[in-house]
Amino acid sequence: MARAAARDQSAFRLLVERYQERPYRLAWRMLGDQAEAEDVAQEAFLRLWAKASEWQSVRGGVPGWLVRVATNMCLDKLRRRRFSSDEEVPETEDETPLADAQMLAAERVSSAAEAVAALPDRQRAAIILTYYEELPNLDAAAVMEMNVKAFESLLLRARTALRTNLSHLQEEAA
Repeated sequence: MARAAARDQSAFRLLVERYQERPYRLAWRMLGDQAEAEDVAQEAFLRLWAKASEWQSVRGGVPGWLVRVATNMCLDKLRRRRFSSDEEVPETEDETPLADAQMLAAERVSSAAEAVAALPDRQRAAIILTYYEELPNLDAAAVMEMNVKAFESLLLRARTALRTNLSHLQEEAA
């Protein structure tokens, strides 16, 4: 980071090559759109470049900082989405017949994705950071700028909501 702060482009290029996947993966999972995820990841690195001279080591280092910035950007985008249209998003089902095992797996993945997408934004972020990004609670709490107890409470509410949503989806399928 010291070299990037001194505007060493090769050092910054190394940071991008080493850490580009983390903010992209997080954004893709939160937003569900490849182009938006790429934009978020790119913007996170632009902010890192712009603020390199002010860099102070944080828990999780550069990857932790990038994930925190990407999370906040995704939450902002999700909030803006809510206010951009008053129409509900149409539900679409893939009715292509598949082999039994593939169909069951696809249903589980789809149900889980729908249940996660139905969560409030901060609960969704907590689930994604914990289960998809595999961050320990302490690191995930730092990303969301919360204390660990508050994060664990948020995660508990998210898990409870997921259980409720998934049991509701299973009842509909029966």
